[in-house]
Amino acid sequence: MDIICFRLLSVLLLQCLMVSLTVIGSNLTTDQFALLSFKDHILDPHSFLSSNWSTNTSVCQWIGVSCTVRHGRVSVLDLSDMGLNGTIDPNIGNLSFLVSLNLSGNNFHGNLPKELVNLRRLKLIDLSYNTFNGEIPLWFGALDKVEYLVLSNNNFTGTIPKTLANMSNLETLDLGSNLIHGNIPYEIGDLQKLKIFFVQFNQLFGPVPSSIFNLSSLQSISLSYNTLSGSLPDDMCYHLPELEEFILTATIGISGFIPSSIGECSELQVFTLYKNRFSGIIPRSVGNLTRLKGLYLGENNLEGEIPLEIGNLRVLEIFVANNMRLNGSIPASIFNISSLKELYLYNNSLSDSSIALLPIQKAVFSIGYSILLSCD
Repeated sequence: MDIICFRLLSVLLLQCLMVSLTVIGSNLTTDQFALLSFKDHILDPHSFLSSNWSTNTSVCQWIGVSCTVRHGRVSVLDLSDMGLNGTIDPNIGNLSFLVSLNLSGNNFHGNLPKELVNLRRLKLIDLSYNTFNGEIPLWFGALDKVEYLVLSNNNFTGTIPKTLANMSNLETLDLGSNLIHGNIPYEIGDLQKLKIFFVQFNQLFGPVPSSIFNLSSLQSISLSYNTLSGSLPDDMCYHLPELEEFILTATIGISGFIPSSIGECSELQVFTLYKNRFSGIIPRSVGNLTRLKGLYLGENNLEGEIPLEIGNLRVLEIFVANNMRLNGSIPASIFNISSLKELYLYNNSLSDSSIALLPIQKAVFSIGYSILLSCD
């Protein structure tokens, strides 16, 4: 009886093993077919793929491909900076175990195939520095495991879909340098894990949604070179404790005062309001930003004196405050910042009496009330 049971168990185990091997072989064939079909739709001028992607070797050994240990399925496709040219074949949507898709730095073009929505395990999508066009697909919102969505430096058009707010695990959203227009959706403020939000060099207009300034996880935000309007909330920094970079250059319609709460952004390293319509004074609380390396306030309507507290910025490297209505003396404390490399104060009504305190080898240019100072 024991012998019979042992033989039956052995047969069952063998059958299970054969079924498992058949399934794995089928899956590998599916992944292999998807990648070979993908290759057939692109030009490969440097022969990265044509000399390596062969049915004679396992797909897991192909260049730019990594597989899962457990299932032996394709999990990573990284073909960045290979000079590839073509479109994305819809069969790539059959790589159902794909976690990371990086096609950046190539010459891919055309619309994104809707079959990509089948890749529900994706955590990273980097399609930057290509020439993709068409609108950003609504179905991106269904990929709720994605943490990094980078579509910058393409030719995407249309508006920012509100459905992106459904990507609840998103930490990086980079849509910079495209042809996107319309408003920034208020719903972006629902992305509670968002750390990086880049939409610079587009055609966006309207106010910056207040919801953006309530994302306490934000570390870096760039809104530059759009046609935005409105003002910054005065209590902005009370809600952005992790903010390291705030870049708002040449947005045409942004005005109002520099937030009085600016000193509460204690992690801030780069603060850029250059070439907008801000008015009022430079808040004294800016002196609390002891991690600040770059402060760009020039070409606004700011007036009054440069606060003495600027001298507290001991790691400051660049201070730009040109072409405004600043007056009074240049604080001597500025010249005690040993890290300072560039100081632009020209076209103001400042007294340069403090320039005598500066070591002569650092004074590159000084004339009247226009001062351009560059430190070696």
